[in-house]
Amino acid sequence: MKSLHALKHDLASTSNQLDLLEEGVRDRLGLPMFQQKMEQADLFPLLATGVEILQINVGKMCNQVCKHCHVDAGPDRKEIMTRETMEQCLAALANSDIPTVDLTGGAPEMNPHFRWFVEECHKLGKHVIVRCNLTIIVANPKYHDLPVFYRDHGVEVVSSLPFYNADKTDRQRGTGVFKDSIKALKMLNEVGYGKEGTGLTLNLVYNPAGAFLPGSQEGLKRQFKRVLKDEFDIEFNDLFAITNIPVSRYLDYLFSSGNFDAYMEKLVNAFNPVAARGVMCRNTISVSWDGYLFDCDFNQMLELPLEERMPQHISLFNAEALNNRNIVLHQHCYGCTAGAGSSCGGTTA
Repeated sequence: MKSLHALKHDLASTSNQLDLLEEGVRDRLGLPMFQQKMEQADLFPLLATGVEILQINVGKMCNQVCKHCHVDAGPDRKEIMTRETMEQCLAALANSDIPTVDLTGGAPEMNPHFRWFVEECHKLGKHVIVRCNLTIIVANPKYHDLPVFYRDHGVEVVSSLPFYNADKTDRQRGTGVFKDSIKALKMLNEVGYGKEGTGLTLNLVYNPAGAFLPGSQEGLKRQFKRVLKDEFDIEFNDLFAITNIPVSRYLDYLFSSGNFDAYMEKLVNAFNPVAARGVMCRNTISVSWDGYLFDCDFNQMLELPLEERMPQHISLFNAEALNNRNIVLHQHCYGCTAGAGSSCGGTTA
């Protein structure tokens, strides 16, 4: 498979994505716009609560081409964060009390400066999270020692695993992904990740393989723990159930499968004001591979910048200003506020 970007697909254009979402919700389905829902819930404008997490996308290059990927990542994506931009991120972190750095991609490990960056964040005393697709650990011998590297730097590993069997996992992420993921999880367990008393955190991420909302996060966690332990002797700490956001490749899937209308109706009808109050954009700033700032990773992929009065680039980082910003909203935000809510840390309600 190739990325939408490489295929020159219509949905490689963020403006096309935004237009389709707006026209679909308002004109074709006659549903309320997201801002209207937030106004009714007395949550507009949506205000930041303070930056606690700097989520940094260090590049769109990835060893996988997943069907649901909102980044449109893949081996053909060459956008990669430079060391200079990483140094600007480090300067922002050093001059703020932000406790957590959340590294994502693509496969963040494919950035040539990745290990150096993790080491520097660790030296600053920051809690480092790496969003690992698991298969990268076994993709090439140069990555085989990643579990040890993570352990030595106290990294929290958040790993994607769509399901606890090969069928659903491989359908979403590609043939052989489940087998490689199990091998990588065993390698992480071997150095202490997911084991009680080690302090080494291994969390899994579940997102549905079809056009439906995730089930109960706690229920899914119990199922995953039981099956992975019984069948593979694998342990992990927590499970995050994340809703698929109608962006990029998942938006393409919704249209190509004829599920867009029904899925958007589900999201709108499941809008939950309690979940909306806890959305991750309120305490997170997202940094793109080229250093630009966004309210969240999804806004980044849709190229929806921060409100105009805010600093727009990591080189201009101003924590005080960013702590008091209004969040930029659009129709994709329904995904984070439906049902029990969704964030990079799982449910919000």
